[in-house]
Amino acid sequence: MVELARIKASEPAEEITTALIEDGAVIVEGLLDADLLDRFNRELDPLLAAADPTHGGHFVNDTIAWFFGAHTRHVTGVTAKSPIFATKIMTHPVYRAVADAVLLPNCARYQLNLAHVLDRGPGSERQYLHRDELVWVHVPRPHPDLQLASVIALVDFTADNGATVVAPGSHRWPPERQVREDELVPAEMPAGSAVIYLGSTIHAGGANTTASEWRRGMHQSYCLGWLRTEENHYLTTPPDVARTLPRQSLELLGYAAHDALADGGGYLGVVELVDPIDLLTDGRL
Repeated sequence: MVELARIKASEPAEEITTALIEDGAVIVEGLLDADLLDRFNRELDPLLAAADPTHGGHFVNDTIAWFFGAHTRHVTGVTAKSPIFATKIMTHPVYRAVADAVLLPNCARYQLNLAHVLDRGPGSERQYLHRDELVWVHVPRPHPDLQLASVIALVDFTADNGATVVAPGSHRWPPERQVREDELVPAEMPAGSAVIYLGSTIHAGGANTTASEWRRGMHQSYCLGWLRTEENHYLTTPPDVARTLPRQSLELLGYAAHDALADGGGYLGVVELVDPIDLLTDGRL
């Protein structure tokens, strides 16, 4: 079985990026220090206590309902619900450095794609193996990296409680290539660590076969700034909430224009021909 590289968050970001490009995934140890992890979990506790695994039966389609299953407490739109996530985790220097290397060559600005907490309880089945980037299935192949994704372990991740499983090297496989079970690696890691992977890497949330453990993880991903995001941040984090956040957070939420004029392109997302982030921060929007 191929193992995933394990690199401490304190090591140069270039080492993390190199391992990511080589294997399609890498475990970053100690991404969140003990204090940040504790404060984040305490913010999430009441949100998860109130979470309904069925979402009241309201999913975008039946496949998504099956994908997350009936044993997962799910918190979406975390940016508006957790100041710690919006100001400390979404903008974490490790994510910014790796996203700069992976995504910026193909866009003028990248953005948060989604931010969900997945608390997978006992009885959760393994998700079907998938590539996250297929949400943009209409982008013709071959194409550059569209997405950088990750799952942060907010509790210890083990193979038994549903650690994310990854197929190292699958980011280079042709679409028809099938995964063998012996090619899957569980991203076992202590709380505060993260598995970071490319959108083209095959993976799945693992099965939770324990009797009583809940596997709490933070799934967040970033994508090229000219793509539509899975989560509609203008509604999950509307202007009244966005105004309370620092500019760096607003940029990642897509409140800044994607200005590619310097690259010979055009601009996307303007309001009255002005960058909306300037209107927002100046109090004109």
